[in-house]
Amino acid sequence: MEKKAVLITGATSGIGKEATIALAKLGIKVIFTARSENSGELVKKEIKEKTGAEADYFICDLASLVEVRKLAGDFQKKYGSLDILINNAGVGETELKFSKDNIEMDMAVNYFAPFLLTSLLLPTLKNSVPSRIVNVSSMMHAEGHIDFSNLVEGKNFDKYSAYSQSKLALLLFTRKLAKELEGSGVMANAMHPGVINTKITKEFLADTNILVKTAFHLTMISEEKAGEGIAYLATSRELDGVTGEYFDRKTKKRSSEESYDMNTAEKLWVVSEKVCGLQKE
Repeated sequence: MEKKAVLITGATSGIGKEATIALAKLGIKVIFTARSENSGELVKKEIKEKTGAEADYFICDLASLVEVRKLAGDFQKKYGSLDILINNAGVGETELKFSKDNIEMDMAVNYFAPFLLTSLLLPTLKNSVPSRIVNVSSMMHAEGHIDFSNLVEGKNFDKYSAYSQSKLALLLFTRKLAKELEGSGVMANAMHPGVINTKITKEFLADTNILVKTAFHLTMISEEKAGEGIAYLATSRELDGVTGEYFDRKTKKRSSEESYDMNTAEKLWVVSEKVCGLQKE
């Protein structure tokens, strides 16, 4: 593991930071994204204190496709290889917001940013095989539906529908990506990291009844445990050759029926290339 490098998004707090620490403890060279120099330096220092490892970071606002492109370019200029890409960063907006590209924020950060970043880094991942892509989805993907008339507009915004659609889109992308990468040595899987007491969870539970809140609290795990699950998916030798699957932490599970619809996945891929400016000539 000491020769491997990982790039992980959304690592300055929550499960992303815990996953980053877990990976650094394994001797992997950790590179992460931060939205500011201050947050980046704080996490870099914490990783050093807890693991003794030197980490690196790039400043990037994932709500900007321009900055995602810059991130990919800067990474490739500085590093010649990439063994693991973890698309972890995510938001769960409670009111309608738009990214710098005028895309509904949940879809912008949770789906289009990882779609673009992964697409741009694929040459590096292919040159580093065997390599892995881990997309952090959510069990809420099962409540989602891909509405091709409302992928960027945020019409009739509902926080549950917007978040669920973005996480379903990420899972469909994972399945299509795994199919495209067959035989390349690059594996792509998605996961639900567990129910964690994060800001997103708190805001989503704010207007639910006491029974729902109690049920969620009974199944909650720590951010550290969730981070360990991400690290497991990224590094476990048990998963060598496993691709195109969905995991609930460390256990492979069947996901929603729509998440297996390859026609939807292929259509979504084409639309996403257009939104991200990746159309093939």
